[in-house]
Amino acid sequence: MTDLGAMYIGAGLAAIGVGLAALGVGNVFGSFLEGALRNPGAADGQQGRLFIGFAASELLGLIAFVVAILILFVVKH
Repeated sequence: MTDLGAMYIGAGLAAIGVGLAALGVGNVFGSFLEGALRNPGAADGQQGRLFIGFAASELLGLIAFVVAILILFVVKH
């Protein structure tokens, strides 16, 4: 395997985190919706936690994307 092939494999593995972040965002919003439908009175109090969970999950996806881009374009072979 050449260095170029290893670089593409590494970038692909790093990009898996982007897809997992999308699953995380769906899980956060799905859990919030389920809780809000069970107890509508408490939904307003949980909205701040919803946005914190969304931001944390999205941040991890962006970090995974940046790592993949860095592997592709910054690492010299």
